[in-house]
Amino acid sequence: MTRPIKELTGFELIALKKGETKTVAFTLTGAASGFFDNDENYLVGSGAFKIKIGGSSDKGLESGFEIE
Repeated sequence: MTRPIKELTGFELIALKKGETKTVAFTLTGAASGFFDNDENYLVGSGAFKIKIGGSSDKGLESGFEIE
């Protein structure tokens, strides 16, 4: 089964005024990287995953994690 290279898993819109900063916290679990196969089974595969946070998928902060 082919998986997308980039996938929106969740989002929250944060309104900021010019020059304003805000601390945002969220919890990300391995289940967020899961998917349903063709038989409707929910699977969480192993591998390296990148997390991107920002206004678009090509800008912002980047980190990652690995599921074994």
